[in-house]
Amino acid sequence: MFVDSHAHLDGQQFDSDREAVIARAREAGVQAIVAIGNGDGPAQVDCGIRLAEKYDFIYATLGIHPHEARLADEAAYQNMERLAKHPKVIAWGEIGLDYFYDHSPRDVQKNVFTRQMELAAAAKLPIVIHCRPSDASENAWEDCLGLMQSHWAANGLGGVLHCFTGNWAQAQSALDMGFMISFAGNVTFPKAQQIRDAAVEVPLDRMLIETDSPYLAPVPHRGKRNEPAFVAETARKLGELRGMAAEEVGRRTARNFYNFFKLAETAESKVSAV
Repeated sequence: MFVDSHAHLDGQQFDSDREAVIARAREAGVQAIVAIGNGDGPAQVDCGIRLAEKYDFIYATLGIHPHEARLADEAAYQNMERLAKHPKVIAWGEIGLDYFYDHSPRDVQKNVFTRQMELAAAAKLPIVIHCRPSDASENAWEDCLGLMQSHWAANGLGGVLHCFTGNWAQAQSALDMGFMISFAGNVTFPKAQQIRDAAVEVPLDRMLIETDSPYLAPVPHRGKRNEPAFVAETARKLGELRGMAAEEVGRRTARNFYNFFKLAETAESKVSAV
């Protein structure tokens, strides 16, 4: 039993075989998938909802990614306020800061991140965080954690640090704010020792796993399109690090997912639980 807590199944990479990809995930023991609702910007934030309406085991988020922060406007915020009431929406995100690509100016990213935290708090939804520093510095982590501390921590809603790439100190700061730490396929990459070091320290009951499909396919699939079935490889690597079977990591992180999002833990009852 596995839960892929973060997948971009709306992408054009899946247009030719999306149903087959989802079927393979189920065959591999993936019990639930979270379809992230960023799309290509504010006009597509309902993309996760459309998938969640089609499959009872898929849940949705919505939000404006830092890449598209420059496209945010009042109409987009009002649309997300409306969509956040959908019964299959379980979180707001992914939102945050990306100083690696800088597709949107950093001051704009910060403003849009802050505004979305305010909207998520009003909707009583946890947030899913994207944080990627530049190669030159860790400023994105300092800025992201600082904004979370100032504008989010006090409400107690918590959230998920998605595709964690930081160090143990940064993970601990988020844990102190009530966040879950989610590990993706990059934990299997040879040069990802910092991620593996953090994965050993994060309490097992605060850990999630994900694919971030179609990106970051884990070893032995690296270089290929990622898909939810491959979440088992992330569980396998975490199990190696912690002396556990992949199936046990899957069970424990699945339980964490259902507990954190207050969802029923059986496929048959999930729809009525949201």
